[in-house]
Amino acid sequence: MSQNFKFLSFLLILFFSFTSAQTKYARKIDSLISTKTPRTFNGVILITKNGKIQYSKAYGFQNVNTKVPLKLNDQFEIMSNTKQITSVLLLKQVEQGKVDLQSSIKKYLPNLTQTWADSVTVHQLLNHTHGIIDLEKPLLFKPGSDFKYGNLSNILLGKIIENVSHKTYTELANALFKQLGMKDTFCYSKENRRNLVSGHLVKKTIFSPVQESFINNENLPADGVITTAKDLSIWNNNLHKGKILSPEMYQLMTTPSAMSQHDVFGKDKMGYGYNIRIVKDHDIQYFGHTGLGDGFASLNIYIPKSDISIIVLENQMNEDGDLYYYFETEIKNIILKNDLIKK
Repeated sequence: MSQNFKFLSFLLILFFSFTSAQTKYARKIDSLISTKTPRTFNGVILITKNGKIQYSKAYGFQNVNTKVPLKLNDQFEIMSNTKQITSVLLLKQVEQGKVDLQSSIKKYLPNLTQTWADSVTVHQLLNHTHGIIDLEKPLLFKPGSDFKYGNLSNILLGKIIENVSHKTYTELANALFKQLGMKDTFCYSKENRRNLVSGHLVKKTIFSPVQESFINNENLPADGVITTAKDLSIWNNNLHKGKILSPEMYQLMTTPSAMSQHDVFGKDKMGYGYNIRIVKDHDIQYFGHTGLGDGFASLNIYIPKSDISIIVLENQMNEDGDLYYYFETEIKNIILKNDLIKK
């Protein structure tokens, strides 16, 4: 047998092994999202590796009344995945010397009259260890001593960003999206919805379109970014490869400074950075976050060692809290257990 033939045979074995592994996880995902129990899937899935698409699918409809099929480039509300963008915008102000992470928030929000405004730091807003539950109430705990997730911290971060930059949150965010080539990403406004699909609340099997979004100018930094799966993969590629933040700021953002539990990522507490979770699962470390509300659910995961993004966007929100992220969790587990991670 010639050396050339042996080499060709070796390449064919590699090719078919890779194709088989690819087909295996694709078949599993296809089978998963076609099931009707415990609920139906309605959304978009994008999995990339080294910047190349490994799996992509749009499944379901844009609106239950029109039944127009979803497309891969449709725009979704990503809810709390917005918070990661807010962290980046704040850290860019730190890079410019306009914000000190260890300073009290009173320094940047002088209109706050509460006594605790002098003891809560910007750092604690970013990792939800501030203890603020209501602007008119005492702190839930001493700042830095515990973790309590919520939107209020990012609403305050948005005000800090605007106060020190003298620009609106929307102006800064949209300028960053343009710089990164995220052409289908923008901050929500009632006047400009572009190709935003309808969110749905689901009771048993009945889909009801959400008529009025709760997003407004104040809570925009917590929940207000609209994007596509492709643009989120562009975001991951830029953020995690040093193209947005300095190495120092990126390290601060992605280093655990608190501990938090979320069912999508496991039953144990995991590390939490600046609006991003640092998870170890199946001996694989990755960054991730979820978003929920307004009839939408989202999952964004990035696995640095394998340069893999797992993005799931749904335009539905189930009434059963145990089913909020059913498909997101299952898709994540399929990929984490697949050879795609190792190759």
